[in-house]
Amino acid sequence: MTAPAFDLGLAGQSAVVTGAGRGIGLAVTEALLAAGARVVAGTRSRSEALDDLVAKGAELTVVEVDLATPDGPGTLVAAAADLHGGLDVLVNNVGAVRPRVDGFLATTDADWEWTFTANLMAAVRTTRSALPHLIATGDGRIVTVSSVNARLPDPLVIDYSAAKAALSNFCKALSKQVGPQGVRVNCVSPGPVETPLWKGADGVAATVGAGLGLDPAAVAASAAAEAVTGRFTLPSEVADLVVFLAGTRSGNVTGADFLIDGGMTDTL
Repeated sequence: MTAPAFDLGLAGQSAVVTGAGRGIGLAVTEALLAAGARVVAGTRSRSEALDDLVAKGAELTVVEVDLATPDGPGTLVAAAADLHGGLDVLVNNVGAVRPRVDGFLATTDADWEWTFTANLMAAVRTTRSALPHLIATGDGRIVTVSSVNARLPDPLVIDYSAAKAALSNFCKALSKQVGPQGVRVNCVSPGPVETPLWKGADGVAATVGAGLGLDPAAVAASAAAEAVTGRFTLPSEVADLVVFLAGTRSGNVTGADFLIDGGMTDTL
């Protein structure tokens, strides 16, 4: 792995990343490894990219686990704590979205439950399991990937927006409780990111395009145009911000929520 430009204070530290198989989670895993961390990657199914990192000798352990189940998050954290004797960093990245092209009235209780489990409860449960280990280090860090939709409610993703708003609120509240115990809690809130979540065969652009009779490329281009930079954010750009917050150089930053949306959000 290439050495970081400056020391992030992560060398030898233990980190858990959820949803690590692709997209932002994979980019965060790669960035943590480059900074010298020992990473336990939680993923529902192994990916070729993670296996390649292991094959190259990275300090990486892949744990296949369904974080949407009540016991999955605890299983992941226990594996990391047993392997490394503790935990320094938790990155809550796992999440999912299903555009509601048929509107609110077609969004069922089961839809709402699925969305809140994937985008809120997975992080709540993983944090609950990790927190005793993070407190024990005296300098634990939690970084949660939320979304620009926590601040920009969108009827097309009405349940996702609500879940991400709840996630950001949860992190802010938790930061006030655990800050005096030596644990910092921060959020990163991306806009559209160049990942399969947006541009994959079953991603947002394809789903919206199919539902509204539009070309998925046009859907993606329209979303990109909402940013003043005119483009999607790269996974590596999100990862750089996450890893900075996960390191010791951001030592007095807690309870913050950092937008990385190309200027899409126009409120202060």
